[in-house]
Amino acid sequence: MTTKPKAQKFRIRRSTGANSPNAETPSSTPETAAPAQAMDGTVDSPATVAAETNIDTIRQEGLTGRQLRMARRVAQKNGLAVTSDFDAVRQLREKGIDPFQRANVLELVTPNDGQTDAAAGQMRAATAKVPADQARVQLPQTVDRKQSLPSTQVSPATNAAEQRGREIRQIQLDIARRRRRNIIALFSRLAVFVLLPTIAAGYYFYNLATPMYGTKSEFIIQQAEATAGGGLNSLFSGTGLATQTDSTSVQSYLTSREAFLRLDGELGFTEHFSSDAIDAIQRLPEDASGEDAYGVFNDRVQIGYDPTEGILRMEVIAADPEKSQDFSEALIGYAEERVDRLTQRVREDQMTGSIQVFEQAETRRRDALAQLVQIQEELGRADPIADSTALQQRIVTLEVELDQERINLASLNDLRNPLASRVQAVETTIALLEGQIANLRGQLSAGDGGSIVSQNAQLREAEENYASALLNFEAARGQMDLAQIEANKQVRYLSVSVSPIAPDVPTYPKSFENTVLAFLIFSGIYLMISLTSSILREQVSA
Repeated sequence: MTTKPKAQKFRIRRSTGANSPNAETPSSTPETAAPAQAMDGTVDSPATVAAETNIDTIRQEGLTGRQLRMARRVAQKNGLAVTSDFDAVRQLREKGIDPFQRANVLELVTPNDGQTDAAAGQMRAATAKVPADQARVQLPQTVDRKQSLPSTQVSPATNAAEQRGREIRQIQLDIARRRRRNIIALFSRLAVFVLLPTIAAGYYFYNLATPMYGTKSEFIIQQAEATAGGGLNSLFSGTGLATQTDSTSVQSYLTSREAFLRLDGELGFTEHFSSDAIDAIQRLPEDASGEDAYGVFNDRVQIGYDPTEGILRMEVIAADPEKSQDFSEALIGYAEERVDRLTQRVREDQMTGSIQVFEQAETRRRDALAQLVQIQEELGRADPIADSTALQQRIVTLEVELDQERINLASLNDLRNPLASRVQAVETTIALLEGQIANLRGQLSAGDGGSIVSQNAQLREAEENYASALLNFEAARGQMDLAQIEANKQVRYLSVSVSPIAPDVPTYPKSFENTVLAFLIFSGIYLMISLTSSILREQVSA
């Protein structure tokens, strides 16, 4: 054995029991092949070694069994003589053919007998050209020999192109047929689940539904204007914010069971909607419960509140326009009574205390005045104080005269020979004056009804009591006036801006709008169910 350059690889060929070099089956690989029984000492050529190296590289790519089978079929289609699936991949790549390209895969259709014979002949010719030392064991080929007549086609390439065109047209026809079938199924489902219910709803709204009349009205709750004041009360007075709580309370009351029961008892709301003139869908059953009737009341009496303007808008729907107007007027009356009762307790609480204080002050004033009159009647004088003043003035006058007479007497006594008669007359006058002054002082200090001083004290006390009672009476009256003003500030008034007038044309049902709404609802339900089922089907098949 001679040595060769290092760039070349040497391999000793193993001989199998069948004496065929490099014999391998389609399912065996060089690694899984049975061990050789003997070596004949022959050396592979560099091309063979390179081919096996390429096969090892392809084997390491991790191709699947389906890809390998596809590569073998493409190699057979191109008339290549291969010894294994990996060899098919190698030879196709050497010829510049991608065995996994989509165009090449589409060509893997079942050829006719002429194509099969041509491919088999090319394979036999290629096998015959292989040298004996490179010959491989070929897998048995399945050839359909049912038609032994010669092919009428001109060439295998032309037959393959026509066959490929026919297959593409068949695929396109299948796709169009499948698409047409899917469209028909889609329109069928839309007709069943969307169109038919919409048509039924439209037929009901246009032909079967009982006409309903809606009476609209608007009213507002106003607060009494304050005569004076400031702060937040004056800031929000006259706006909707001042009566927002009252408006929401009235709105809640008009939609409550209390208002429903009162309206039903006075005007027969349940009896009206149980009439046979109303269609079966909108009519209340004869054995309907109170809850069912209350539900119809909430549907037929619609009340909305606009907080920006403070306006309450109400619409009452009934099968008869006159009934609709009667129901509206009755509810507005209920609202007025509720508004009056909202502030009645506050006003009563504010007025009760002030009225009691005023009544007590008035009673004390009357008692004080009666006591003053009684004292004046007991004394027998209209004004004892004036009488006491007059007595004091008289006493002062008499005392002045007494002093003058005493001066005269002293002058007479100073004379050397005074006249006895004159002195006696002056002394007599002085005695009379003194007696009169004593008498007047006795009248001032004591009398039949007591002294004038004590009488003056009683009268003064009675006058002071009366004056105090009078002041308290005036203060209580002022307080009561203020309480009356504050109570008037709490008063609420319900002012009707739009009176309820029954329409002469049915307001409901709005046939076109309701039909469109029914279509949108059924479409949304169908779309939701379709998306849900598609997602579930995709999750199950994943």
